[in-house]
Amino acid sequence: MTKTRRPRLVAFTAAVVALVFLAPYVVMVLDSLRTSTDVKTTPPSFLPRVWQWDTYATVIGDGRFPHWLLTSLLVSLGATAVVVVVAIPAAYMTARHRFPGRGVFLLVVLVTQMFAPTSLVVGLYRQFFELNMINTYGALIITNAAFNLAFAIWILHGFFSSIPLEVEEAAALDGVGRVGMLRRIMLPLTLPGLVTATIFTFIAAWNEYVVALTLMIDDDKKPLTVGFRSYVTGYEQNWDQLFAASVIAVVPVVILFAVIEKHLVGGLTAGSVK
Repeated sequence: MTKTRRPRLVAFTAAVVALVFLAPYVVMVLDSLRTSTDVKTTPPSFLPRVWQWDTYATVIGDGRFPHWLLTSLLVSLGATAVVVVVAIPAAYMTARHRFPGRGVFLLVVLVTQMFAPTSLVVGLYRQFFELNMINTYGALIITNAAFNLAFAIWILHGFFSSIPLEVEEAAALDGVGRVGMLRRIMLPLTLPGLVTATIFTFIAAWNEYVVALTLMIDDDKKPLTVGFRSYVTGYEQNWDQLFAASVIAVVPVVILFAVIEKHLVGGLTAGSVK
């Protein structure tokens, strides 16, 4: 293969792969602009037979939608804040200090990442029922934070471990305390890892479905992922509104990802090159 044809083949392959991943989103947008009857018509058409532009206004005007959006924001931001606050000192201590049980602690943290929320949902319901926390935002925040804490601790542990000890020793000679050293020196140096942990936790909490479906009872307290189900039931099937709500739900995540994409890529590829 000549050198001129190889880049073209790579570009063509990349374009095909990109189209495969973009196809579901294109279908979702087009279906949000069809009538609900057109969505179910066989054989399907690529473009809507009748363009229906007011579906998004109908969804946004739905009185339940702001409550679902608020719940998703509260749970996602709350879980992310808990993960960041807990993971930073845990990762810093395990990376910089040797203490009895350190290896066991990191292993236990890693093991918690191996359990899918679906396998624990019955136990979680029983536990929160005993604590009288069914149908509360706190239950979802705690659950989402717990399921994403292991990833945050491990990725920050790697970043803290990669910083030379001489940096801290120089700061200590200048009279910087332990807390000031962590806040003013270590955290800025681990910013890519912190951003990566933050965005992954936010997206995981935003997209979580099974636990929210089990714990949240009131229709107004459900997050977006669960609230969408009410558009398609055994009594009414508003497929156009379901797809329009799905498109709206994707927008905050896409904006967040675009804003911090540079730090996210840096965090994921850190340590790959010596």
